[in-house]
Amino acid sequence: MSFLQDPGFFAMGVWSIGAGALGAAAVALLLANTDMFLSKSQEATLEYLEDIDLKTLEKEPRTFKAKELWEKNGAVIMAVRRPGCFLCREEAADLSSLKPQLDDLGVPLYAVVKEQVGTEVKDFQPYFKGEIFLDAQKKFYGPQRRKLLFMGFMRLGVWCNFFRAWSGGFSGNLKGEGVILGGVFVVGSGKQGILLEHREKEFGDKVNPLSVLEAAKKVKPRSPASENK
Repeated sequence: MSFLQDPGFFAMGVWSIGAGALGAAAVALLLANTDMFLSKSQEATLEYLEDIDLKTLEKEPRTFKAKELWEKNGAVIMAVRRPGCFLCREEAADLSSLKPQLDDLGVPLYAVVKEQVGTEVKDFQPYFKGEIFLDAQKKFYGPQRRKLLFMGFMRLGVWCNFFRAWSGGFSGNLKGEGVILGGVFVVGSGKQGILLEHREKEFGDKVNPLSVLEAAKKVKPRSPASENK
């Protein structure tokens, strides 16, 4: 047992443990930056979206079916992950920059949030130029809700998104639920269907505004004759 008294033996043991820990950390970092462990998304159907209950944010809220949003003229809808998040505010501003073109097309812009926390929705409104509704059952974040926890902060793409939004002058806070990922939909009028469905795969994975605009151009507003059918 004399080797136990050898300082070199203990140094080698410490070095081996350290190398093993660094190796494990490197593997974890590598895996975190693949899509292997990301929550898998499930595409929504028009029937699923139509039946979602939404509430207005007035003092006396009105509950209505989501299909009212797009029934006549289609709609662009942002499912906000967290109103206080500076990444969500950046995406909201990007979508709002399309408002003049969307208005020309006659396609409205809306957002849904999961919850009302203090003044978070009110503080979000300067970044978003459309009406905002409450999706208390978080249905727009389904059919299969996807979550990104602490692993998200190990992803290089997330840190690039942080830097992009920060460089753009956006700021925010940590209030509210923010691990259930959001998305953006472009829905055609009536039964035209879902023209674009973007599912956020990591924090700050925002939709391409040009893709939204191209999808919105495909919306076919319902004519009075079709409404009477």
